[in-house]
Amino acid sequence: MRRGRWLDQLLSVVSLFGLSVPVIALGPILILIVSIRFGWLPVSGANPGGTNSIDIRYLILPAFAMGASLAAILTRMVRTAMLEELGQDYIRTARAKGLSEAAVVCRHALPNALVPIVTVVGLQFGALLAGAIVTETIFSWPGLGRLVVTAISNRDYALVQGSLLAIGLTYVLVNLFTDLVYRWINPRMRS
Repeated sequence: MRRGRWLDQLLSVVSLFGLSVPVIALGPILILIVSIRFGWLPVSGANPGGTNSIDIRYLILPAFAMGASLAAILTRMVRTAMLEELGQDYIRTARAKGLSEAAVVCRHALPNALVPIVTVVGLQFGALLAGAIVTETIFSWPGLGRLVVTAISNRDYALVQGSLLAIGLTYVLVNLFTDLVYRWINPRMRS
């Protein structure tokens, strides 16, 4: 809505940096700066107390490392889709009818812009699963990705196959859910 202003340009630069730095580079940089240099967050691992409760401080760096590039892609995609929709004729018609800008954006432009965005979010889930392997290894976080790496190094092929099957099934279910949401958002796909 505020194309070309300072906030738009700032978000474009930040998203460009998010796209440029992969998880395998961002993880160690975050550990060096945030954990070792300033000591704000724990370096790695899960909750060392041995209890079942999760300390949120141990999740911040891995979550940021995994989500930075995906959020950058999504930010650029949302911006492009919204700019395209806001330039359409039906948006000009809605404004000419006297609708408020919030109604034009929320009720008319956003639902139509969500169609490609939902597709990208569904595809990003596969990248999130693949990125979990790298992130869990870098941050020594126990999870399915680290289990796969450990099983590969121990030559436990049955565990590797089972873990990859679980990851594959999760990816298929997320894609099915994405298709259902896509049909719900876009009424033309229902028939």
